[in-house]
Amino acid sequence: MYKDRVEAGQKLGARLINLKGSQVVVIAIPRGGVIVGYQIALMLKAPLDIVIPRKITAPFNPELAIGAVNEDGEVIIDKKLVDRLNISEKYIEAEKKRQSEEIKRRLKIYRSLKPRIPVKGKVAILTDDGVATGSTMKAAIMTVRRMNPRSIIVAVPVAPSGIEFELGIGFNEFICLSSTEHFYAIGQFYRNFPQVNDEEVNEILKKSE
Repeated sequence: MYKDRVEAGQKLGARLINLKGSQVVVIAIPRGGVIVGYQIALMLKAPLDIVIPRKITAPFNPELAIGAVNEDGEVIIDKKLVDRLNISEKYIEAEKKRQSEEIKRRLKIYRSLKPRIPVKGKVAILTDDGVATGSTMKAAIMTVRRMNPRSIIVAVPVAPSGIEFELGIGFNEFICLSSTEHFYAIGQFYRNFPQVNDEEVNEILKKSE
């Protein structure tokens, strides 16, 4: 159990401290992941950047991800779950469009403060405040892989046991501080887990310049 995202980021930073002084870029998934990523970046004295995937949720259940879309418009879908829930292609296309528009909105806000940091030939540490189904992290990995880093380390405070095997082969190392088979939600690992807004993300991005 973490006190909050700050403590989770500090503990991850301590785990990654051997990378201090290397050519590293910390890449966080907004919004909550930016708080975690900022703490890692501080400890490693590394630059902080963002990548923005968005999950595609099931009808009538906004907590259940059936897939995700990334900044490049690539879509990842859990076909088994979609078939089991009998979710239509029309619904998925509409959700893809809606989430792609949200990605554009966030990119416009965040990139006005934080131009993309080149990661070619560097170690990319990709982080969030946790992984649940793995859909958004998969989408993020696809985007970061296209930037040609030397390697990608996925580093998160919490995740279900074995989730690294669901993420595919697009990364080089997976680090998770707390995992369990009895995983219900990321928030169960935090005493304080408030919603994070765009203003908070912008403030962190300003501080990380």
